[in-house]
Amino acid sequence: MAAPTLQQPSFLLVNLKSDSTTKPLLQRCQDLVKIIDEYPAKELHLILPWLVESVFGSLDGCTAGWNLRLLHARSNEYNIVLEFLNPSGPLMKLVYKLQAEEYKYEIPVSYLPGPVKVCIQQGILPECPLFHNKLQFPLSGQLTLNLALNPFEFFMFHFASCLITPKSYPQSAHGSSTDSAYFVLVDAYLKYFLPCEGSVPPSPFSDSRGSVTAPSPRSSSVSFAGYGVHSPSLLKHHIFHQPSVNADPAAQEIWRSETLLQMFVEIWLHHYSLEMYQKLQSPQVKLALLQYRLSMSSMPSQPFAPPGSGTLHTYQEPFSPTEEHVLVVRLLVKHLHAFSNSLKPETLSSSSPSAHSHAHTSPLEEFKRVVVQRFVQQKLYLFLQHCFSHWPLDASFRAVLETWLSYIQPWRYTGQKTSAQPEQNRTVPDKWEPFVQENLLMYTKLFQVLLNRAVRTDLVNAKNALMVFRVAKVFSQPNLDEMIQKGEQLFLEPEHVLQHRQPRGYLTPGQGGSFLSSRQRAATDLVFRVKSHVYALEGQDCQYKQMFGCELRGAVMKLIQIIAQARQTAKRISDHSGEAAASSSFLSWFGMGTPDLNSTFSGAEPEESGECLKKTHEFLDRALENLCQIFKLNQGQLAQLISNLGSSQDVGHCMQLPDCIQGENGLILTDLGRKQIISGLRRFDIQYQGDPELQPIRSYENALLVRLFYKISSLLNERFGGHMNAVCSRPDLLGRLGRHYLAADPNSCGRSPVPRPPSGGNRRPRLSLRPLASYRTLLLLLLAYATGSALALGPASCTLLLLVGGLLYGLLVTLLWNKLKTP
Repeated sequence: MAAPTLQQPSFLLVNLKSDSTTKPLLQRCQDLVKIIDEYPAKELHLILPWLVESVFGSLDGCTAGWNLRLLHARSNEYNIVLEFLNPSGPLMKLVYKLQAEEYKYEIPVSYLPGPVKVCIQQGILPECPLFHNKLQFPLSGQLTLNLALNPFEFFMFHFASCLITPKSYPQSAHGSSTDSAYFVLVDAYLKYFLPCEGSVPPSPFSDSRGSVTAPSPRSSSVSFAGYGVHSPSLLKHHIFHQPSVNADPAAQEIWRSETLLQMFVEIWLHHYSLEMYQKLQSPQVKLALLQYRLSMSSMPSQPFAPPGSGTLHTYQEPFSPTEEHVLVVRLLVKHLHAFSNSLKPETLSSSSPSAHSHAHTSPLEEFKRVVVQRFVQQKLYLFLQHCFSHWPLDASFRAVLETWLSYIQPWRYTGQKTSAQPEQNRTVPDKWEPFVQENLLMYTKLFQVLLNRAVRTDLVNAKNALMVFRVAKVFSQPNLDEMIQKGEQLFLEPEHVLQHRQPRGYLTPGQGGSFLSSRQRAATDLVFRVKSHVYALEGQDCQYKQMFGCELRGAVMKLIQIIAQARQTAKRISDHSGEAAASSSFLSWFGMGTPDLNSTFSGAEPEESGECLKKTHEFLDRALENLCQIFKLNQGQLAQLISNLGSSQDVGHCMQLPDCIQGENGLILTDLGRKQIISGLRRFDIQYQGDPELQPIRSYENALLVRLFYKISSLLNERFGGHMNAVCSRPDLLGRLGRHYLAADPNSCGRSPVPRPPSGGNRRPRLSLRPLASYRTLLLLLLAYATGSALALGPASCTLLLLVGGLLYGLLVTLLWNKLKTP
């Protein structure tokens, strides 16, 4: 479409769909730019649904769109896509153009997050104001509910849903999630609509009133303070009584910022499990819900509700976030901290209840003050708790862990240059104490859940050891543990003390109160905020466990014991690897390592060898130090615990047997034994128990010579077996020498899980020529003959000397062994 002419919208859409299959992406984007600039909104509004779906994919996952999550910088289309989709690009220009004309686009309720969908299907007003006043009731004969969204909301809904919608991507598509086009676009939208400096750029289009129509996500009667508060009065309104949303002039400035953030939070984080909903269902809410259902049963017309709705099990939805999903959530958390920390000092100082509504405070500054606590806290807490409880016990959990650590350390995102002081010695500033107290469960409850994961994780793996060290390092920051303890003390403040203190707290000195009343009122407010935070997230009947209480202290001691065991295991594997490396030489390609078959199975994974094991030991050592610092553990007691653990190991063996029971056919592993083997704490010393002559051919043996010497030795043993038996049966020196060369070494099987097959008696003496098939033996013989040749000795003389030397060596060993056996 080099020079498009005006035509019917239906023809325009048909031509665009046809071009999407024949033209390259660059030309399609160039055509779309011209169409968006030249066509009026009246003829463009039909393009937006198709264009958004062709870019981000369909909501049901059948259409992949432009595969933004797989598009990386090495692709030729990467820069084209970023330029077309950036916050001030052509597609957003189309959105603003349609926004000015107040067009609406419908989204089926079935594509909403599970909790929101169930609330709407039950006729309950959703918690998030984003979905208020947008429900389109089905006409007669229709069974689906729809939401009518404006163009900006419609675009952001598809953009956010692109992350969690399962799509069938090619198996060969791989790449880092943090440099994909989608990740870069999320970062760009956050910086554009939630700017740390300046304000949100205005829209290039305006309506007849001079500004883009901004349906405020909140009514004029609902302030920011109501966001995220789980109260029945806000949550469970009748859906036919949706409050009217008045145009709030003060909200015109930031309505796009609010919409973007609410859409991201709802789509990415609002996925509760059944257990979470049961906790959040207070008795008052359940009573209100029951009364509503009774009233609805007497109404002649009701909104459509699918079978099974209205029961708690309908809140359950299959929710398994991917690592990419978690990384994007971490990007959101980090930017929100930076956005909130960019609050001007004068606004921050006037954030008290009596001063936060001053007229001079801009809406964007007010938004910064409440954005983390009111918009993100509750849903992120449940999201992280779900991930902590359901994520596999592998190294991919690092993404979840770093997301959590990013949230509980907002002081890392202040935009100020850090001092030269070591990171571990940096004291958490006192100004962050209110944040710690108002997010108490983020620190204490999730730490407890992490302990349950850590004791079930293979800490010998360096990546898992690093995660434990990271958590211990964060919580060992000076002043942080005192803030957490103070928050717990505020929560555990008795109710009667709070009620007794409250009336006097609101007396001013002019009313007969003392000047201490303001302090009492401030303390009462702190207690109220902490209790409100805990009860809002865990329910009124929650049983709070103190982070520094006796129960959790015992769990920490258990983790310390497991860390000590993992340190010993890592050290043992490292020492074994070092010995194996030392025993090998530059001739190792000859297979001149250890000839023991059992030594080839060290039990160590590739990640658990060499430098990785050294890192494991270092991480675990530092984690122990930090845990002792956090929980004020006595170093002497810790050393005693570790020494007791070391002495409890089997001193006579390098490793204890895994936990097992004796069965009819041998040892049987228990569940504890399987866990010990998987964690690398214990293992069986697997040994070969068959005929030594029939062992598998090793890499350091010549297969042809092994088979040849086996045939020769079998022939000799069959021909002279009687004579060998007679010689070995003699009690004199000749008999002992014969037993040294001809008797087979007994196989020890005490530490092997495989039962030894019953044998009728001792094996008959026999000659074994298999050692001559080893490359090491062949090389030594070659060196011996070369040395003999250098000394002017012939092959016969060298052979004779070797035989005499071997005989003398056997005689010497036999005599010494006999003397050692006699007292």
